[in-house]
Amino acid sequence: MWCFARVFIKAPSGRQRFNVLGALEAVTLQLVTLTNDSYINAHTVCQLLLKLRLLFPDDPLTVVLDNARYQHCRLVMDVAAALEIELLFLPPYSPNLNLIERLWKFVKKECLTTQYYASFATFKEAITSCLAHSQDIHKVKLATLLTLNFQTFDNVTL
Repeated sequence: MWCFARVFIKAPSGRQRFNVLGALEAVTLQLVTLTNDSYINAHTVCQLLLKLRLLFPDDPLTVVLDNARYQHCRLVMDVAAALEIELLFLPPYSPNLNLIERLWKFVKKECLTTQYYASFATFKEAITSCLAHSQDIHKVKLATLLTLNFQTFDNVTL
């Protein structure tokens, strides 16, 4: 779009990274997160699996994953087997079936849309705070978003 007046929009400088790897308990909506400032890889997925096993020591666990390459590697498979965690991989291009993807979309809308953070520390704090309040302040908003209602098709021939 072209106009006579120049409009300056503040944008964050730098290319700092803040990663949140998370698991969402489907019934209670308890959120377990692992954060870092570098990259998510097979080792961080293994750390999350270990954290889940420590939080739920006697429960049978099934972790729903998308198809990121580092989640399919032998290391993750071996750690999951050793911790007695079942890995359930979703079909490609189906983020709507993964509850955690709905939560990430909510966090982006809540914290990042039309927001400017002067420093990386305030950016991280906004995301961390939003996630921390998923069970109290944001509970009502998330109640309809994080449901187990999925559309199914009966008697479909392809």
